[in-house]
Amino acid sequence: MNLQTFRYAASGGGNMLLGFTSYFLSYKYLFLEKDFDFGFFAFKGHIAALIVSFIVTFPVGFFMSKYVVFGDSKMKGRIQLFRYFMICMFNLALNYLLLKIFVEKFHIYPVIAQVITTCIVVVFSYIAQRNFSFKPTPED
Repeated sequence: MNLQTFRYAASGGGNMLLGFTSYFLSYKYLFLEKDFDFGFFAFKGHIAALIVSFIVTFPVGFFMSKYVVFGDSKMKGRIQLFRYFMICMFNLALNYLLLKIFVEKFHIYPVIAQVITTCIVVVFSYIAQRNFSFKPTPED
């Protein structure tokens, strides 16, 4: 395993653990495993917990990717952030879709469904971040 893959696995694993923790805590204790009503729209508890988890892990994941994993990229930070955000939005949509299927169609407990969903999304995320958000530039 090369150093970059190790760094991605270590920082991504830490961020994933942070995501699981924030998901579990918000689902179980903040939303009490029930729907969350904003007044104009109600989220199911597992979807509201996904949003909380995203808000917590997005900035941590970006900084870890930019400074620890893909430090060889010479692309401007704002471009990296925009690209990272685009991929994260796709990942969030994929996560949302898979979570709804696993929880609402297959009746898998939401925390277990989130673990399965994350494993699927992580593979796409690494490839996209490496080849798009933090694409290394050739040395001149």
